[in-house]
This record gives sequence, C-alpha cells and structure tokens, in this order.
Amino acid sequence: MASPANKKPIMVLYSGVDCIYSHGTRVVLFEKEVECEVRYTDNDDYLEDVAEYNPYGEVPTLVDRELIIYGSRVINEYLDDRLPHPPLMPVDPVNRARARLMIMRFNRDLYKAFTLIKKGSARSEKARKIIRDQLTAMSVFLEQQEYMLGEDFSLADAWIAPLLWRLPAIGVELPAQAKGTLDYADRVFARQSFQTSLTEPEKDIRGIEY
Repeated sequence: MASPANKKPIMVLYSGVDCIYSHGTRVVLFEKEVECEVRYTDNDDYLEDVAEYNPYGEVPTLVDRELIIYGSRVINEYLDDRLPHPPLMPVDPVNRARARLMIMRFNRDLYKAFTLIKKGSARSEKARKIIRDQLTAMSVFLEQQEYMLGEDFSLADAWIAPLLWRLPAIGVELPAQAKGTLDYADRVFARQSFQTSLTEPEKDIRGIEY
C-alpha cells in the first residue's frame, strides 16, 4: 500500500528491483496491507541511504520510525509480530519452530543453490539438480494441502514463492512428477499480494502480466 505523497511514511522498505530476498519481504508487506513506502535501490540516492542505514549495505532494509532492521528473515518476522493480522506464523511454539526450520532449509539449500547458478558457478548444474529434486519431492505433501504449513498462507510461502517465480531465469524446469508443486506455485502467484509485489524486471522473467 503506497503512502500519500504529502504524508511522511511510517515505514520505508529499501528493496532491490530484482532481489530474491527483497521480493519475499515485499510479499509479506502486501499480505499485511501495511502503509509502507518501497524505495528501490536502482535509484542512487536510495542506494546511499542503504549504505548509511545498513552496515552490510544490503537489501532489504526496513526503517520503522527510529528502528532500522536488515536481513529478510528478521524483517519478515518483525512485520508479522508488529502487524499481527493476518498472522503469517503459527501461534503454538512447536509449529513456529517447524516453520522456522523450513525457512532455514529453504535458505541453506534452495537459495544457496540459486545463488551459485546466478553467479555462474562451475557447480551450477549440480545446483539446478538440487532445486529440481527438492521442489519435486515437495509435491507429495503439496498435493494434500494448500500451502507450505497447511491451509493458511505463511512466511514459509512468502519465502519460497520468489524462487519458484525465478525458475525459468535459472534454467530449471520441473518434471511432470512435480505437479503438486506446480499447482501450488500457481495458487501463490494468483494471490493479490504476490501480483502486487512484482516489479517490472520480475514480471519480465515470465513475460506474463500478473
């Protein structure tokens, strides 16, 4: 939700235009329908702001009044705590831990493989196989439920969706056995929050006007 031009925004998110980590945070923002100004770092002035606010000079970076937060997982959980409706994490500690473990595995396995491919690593083909095999394996339980944690959209879905969207850009095509995952991806892509989150470069990945 954009802030009125004559009103100073309460929250500002500094985001890359095609950054996979920023993309997930944008999905969370639009799920929450929070009043937040998204500033894209293809603008040099905003890039300088990030260098000032974030010691790592990375996006996403969130400024909420006097608080500055960086790291997509930290930002996403902060937004869910700060803006509890709709909730994007389970209430009970056991399932919250399971959700965090799932997100950690996405980051360590799938996002690590994605980064290797984007960097043109000699291990790119192995990385593609890791992504293809793991997403295909997920099909078994995704055929039985709407989203990663069950029937409700969660931070885990916001985390995996940007990777699924970028599969054509990294040369990963899922096999027919991954129908559950492919159908799941279509459900997530159809959500208003995901459609609104897409930047022009991200729309160009699939050449589809969502």
